[in-house]
Amino acid sequence: MKKSANSHPISVVELCQALIREPSVTPEDKHCQPMMAERLSPLGFAIETMVFHDTTNMWARKGTQGPVFCFAGHTDVVPTGPEDQWTYPPFAAEIHDGYIYGRGAADMKGSLAAMITATERFVRDYPDHKGSIAYLITSDEEGPFINGTTKVIDTLEARSEKIDYCIVGEPSSTAAVGDVVKYGRRGSLTGDLTIKGKQGHVAYPHLAKNPVHLFGAAINELANTTWDKGNAAFPATSFQISNIHAGTGAGNVIPGECKVCFNFRFSTEQSFASLQERTLAILDKHGLDYDIDWTYNGLPFLTDSGVLVEATVAAIKDVTGLDTVLSTAGGTSDGRFIAPTGAQVVELGPVNATIHQLNECVKADDLIILEDIYYRVLVRSLGQ
Repeated sequence: MKKSANSHPISVVELCQALIREPSVTPEDKHCQPMMAERLSPLGFAIETMVFHDTTNMWARKGTQGPVFCFAGHTDVVPTGPEDQWTYPPFAAEIHDGYIYGRGAADMKGSLAAMITATERFVRDYPDHKGSIAYLITSDEEGPFINGTTKVIDTLEARSEKIDYCIVGEPSSTAAVGDVVKYGRRGSLTGDLTIKGKQGHVAYPHLAKNPVHLFGAAINELANTTWDKGNAAFPATSFQISNIHAGTGAGNVIPGECKVCFNFRFSTEQSFASLQERTLAILDKHGLDYDIDWTYNGLPFLTDSGVLVEATVAAIKDVTGLDTVLSTAGGTSDGRFIAPTGAQVVELGPVNATIHQLNECVKADDLIILEDIYYRVLVRSLGQ
């Protein structure tokens, strides 16, 4: 078997299996980051562990000059769900019919393994490459995302350490590796709203104030408002209610309050402030008595041109022959914390068909393809 400069076998499949066997349910890392560090240290990476509360993060860097090319990702995984409903044990990383099965196989331990083996190849082939290579790895992406990437970025910013190019290893592909690359993401804003009424007996509504009824007209307007029409890169902003609750559980009691949780997924046509202002105007228009708390999940970002996008598109074409689709669809990622620093950010990883599902899996051959793409992006970004 071909060896890397640090004598480790270059086997993306074996490394993916080893990472899956660490049951790193969020916010646990178990031994994933040390395992990655063991591969990076002999290549000349300085390893820095940053622990914030319950979250373990790793910042690893080789080189002191710019530009800084960063691989970003997470070692934590979502819970398995009922393990007896898995065909193969979720942390056994068994291979069947060419697929590696296990929690985190696609999201995103396959990507992490491909990043490592691609870096080993690149450092061996280009020992005098320009710039620096870095890794920003967290164990808090699937959880509340409070003590992970955002805290590491705060630390880097405080010491004026900048990332220029960043590949986030989220599973971006739809049918084949590289067919879709995320070059931006919508913003996310959550509102927790409490409509205040007056509890009473359903037989005496004149003595009560039903907050569900009071909210009816406002909810209709919020749900049917055109917030914007999007733009060339983003779909229109959407408003969705995810949870609504009122009542005591008794059938003869008018509730005293109605709690509503809603979320905006928004384009670059909006900001936190603009959405909040318009929401409050609608609530006030309908004369509601309410309290509201906001959670700022992330602003939209877009990397629509530059070295990284061009290198990624070309590398995918070289390896697979595909003309990749640049997309901003889907949920949020930790790219939302990195892009505001001025970094060019894209998300590129394996097929996402089974992520967060029972029997999550990734095709072993796809990881070999992904490694080759990552390698070629490095070559185009730092090797030439």
